[in-house]
Amino acid sequence: MSDLLTQLQWRYATKKMDPARAVPAEKVDRILEAIRLTASSSGLQPYTVLVVTNPEVRAKIRAHAWDQAQITDGSHLLVFAAWDHYTPERINAMFDLVNEERGFRSEGWEAYRQKLLSTYPLRSPEDNFQHAARQAYIGLGTALIAAAEEAVDATPMEGFEPHKVDEILGLKDKGLRSVVILPLGYRAAEGDWLVDLKKVRRPRSEFVIEVK
Repeated sequence: MSDLLTQLQWRYATKKMDPARAVPAEKVDRILEAIRLTASSSGLQPYTVLVVTNPEVRAKIRAHAWDQAQITDGSHLLVFAAWDHYTPERINAMFDLVNEERGFRSEGWEAYRQKLLSTYPLRSPEDNFQHAARQAYIGLGTALIAAAEEAVDATPMEGFEPHKVDEILGLKDKGLRSVVILPLGYRAAEGDWLVDLKKVRRPRSEFVIEVK
């Protein structure tokens, strides 16, 4: 844990990445696997992670993301895209997968399936998207920690036009909506005003409340 805390102290939202350095595929794979294994409400994993390496596609996204250079200077762009709605088909697919992988059907698990089927699809698509988007942020948090563990720089971004990114990536046809994006790469040797500044966080005494 001490090593992880050291890496979290090291990481920051990199402002300038080195376009000449690409993150090795095996590191990206481990970051993606960490996201896949992270927690989600009811285990539904209601989002998809798109890995964008195509330079032209990333340039198009950058044009609708405040011209943030990390999108094209990093070697990989992760796009977290949440389900646009909870449908019976999506819910059943995940419950069926659990039964298949575990090799048995649990009465309690099946009762929980029916509970979700009787509530989630009846909510509005926007309410369900917002719920799914919050699950995507759990994945984002895991991605940031995993990237730090791999000594890979990562810059989470909400500063983009979601409907434009959705259009560029054809997300509507996939039943997805973009939530947050995460360029991966390596910090540039110079030119980043933030790199040498002290990391500042609220003190534990103000950040943590212990209820005993």
